[in-house]
Amino acid sequence: MWQCPECQRTFKNENQHHFCGETNSVDQYIAKQATEVRPLLDAIRREIRKAAPDAIEKIAWQMPTYWQSENLIHFAAAKKHIGIYPGEEAIRVFADRLTGLITSKGAIRLPLDQPLDLLLVRDIVRWRVAKVSGEE
Repeated sequence: MWQCPECQRTFKNENQHHFCGETNSVDQYIAKQATEVRPLLDAIRREIRKAAPDAIEKIAWQMPTYWQSENLIHFAAAKKHIGIYPGEEAIRVFADRLTGLITSKGAIRLPLDQPLDLLLVRDIVRWRVAKVSGEE
């Protein structure tokens, strides 16, 4: 067992990658991530902001979150992927474009060893914006 010296959480693996500590902004969240993941998180953030320019950017559940009448999408870094969380209905609507990706109820894993599908991220966010605006 290994205990993180910063947050004191205990993990099975030595030096296990995890998120610890309080974060108050998306800038701070991204800055705390592994160096090689930061540009990917920045790219996802840019796509979300393009697709939802009126969304409020905040931290919720210790993840970057975009809110416009309701939560549109969250994202978070993990050891081998970046998770995006657009909700359960988005997984069904975009199922044909998610083949080859691991999905679960409301979550999509974007593997770090594959190119990011930023068009997918943008399209999902645009769909979410239309949905919460009553345009879909």
